[in-house]
Amino acid sequence: MAKKSWSWPSDWTVPLVLSLLVHVAVVGLMIFGMHFQMPFDKPLQVELSSPNAPQPDNQEIVQAVTVDQAAVEKRVNEIRERERQTELAEQRRQAELERRAEEARKARAAEQQRLRELQKQQEAERRRLEQEKAAAKKEREEAEKAAAAAAERRKREEAAAAKAEAERKRKEEEARKAEEERKRREQEARERAERERQLQEELAREAQARAAARRQQVQTELERYRGLIANVVQRNWIVDDSMRGKECRLDITLARSGFVTSVSEGEGDRAVCESARRAILKIGTLPVSQDPEVYEQMKNITFPFIAD
Repeated sequence: MAKKSWSWPSDWTVPLVLSLLVHVAVVGLMIFGMHFQMPFDKPLQVELSSPNAPQPDNQEIVQAVTVDQAAVEKRVNEIRERERQTELAEQRRQAELERRAEEARKARAAEQQRLRELQKQQEAERRRLEQEKAAAKKEREEAEKAAAAAAERRKREEAAAAKAEAERKRKEEEARKAEEERKRREQEARERAERERQLQEELAREAQARAAARRQQVQTELERYRGLIANVVQRNWIVDDSMRGKECRLDITLARSGFVTSVSEGEGDRAVCESARRAILKIGTLPVSQDPEVYEQMKNITFPFIAD
């Protein structure tokens, strides 16, 4: 703020000029009076002569000088009184000027103090507004930061939720496909098992049929060789009339070649058993099938012999 300059009041100009003129006049009169002033105890003697006027006497001259002296003194006193009054008025004017100047100074000081206080208030208000603005800016920035963080967190959460949902769907799809695959494999396994079962049943039937056929073949072969052995023994067995119609069962052990390795004592008629046993041992080798299965049933054979 620009400093206010003090100017001389316009209403003081005329009195000041008049006071200066009065002072000049008083000083002039005093100088003039000092040239003509005489001691009060010595009457002023003035000689006035005129070639045409009658000369006054001494008494008239003294009276005139005395009157003039009194008038001068009165005038001087009046001038002094005016000077004193003027000085008093000047002192009062100066006091008033000083009072007004003091009041003006105090007013300026008060105004300056008011302006300083106002400036302080404005500065405090400016700082308060700046602080509020900074606080509002900080709060806004923190709010924006918090909003950005919340948005980022929400974005991550949504992404995580979407990922989890996608993972859940993927697992569900995998589980569904795995279940379908399991069912398909179970169905295939059941179908394979059913086909295997049917095949095994078919194979079993075929095996049974083959086994039955083989058993029949072995049995037929066995019966044929039993017949051959019976014929060989009958041709070589000498039967006594006393043995006719009697029976004996013999256990015969044959080697792979048909060689008779042993013949049991037999069960039945003793004479028939002894006669048939001698005939078999005499023969030595009996007909034997080359089929291993047939041989297995022939190598230890129980043979009934009936004397005929």
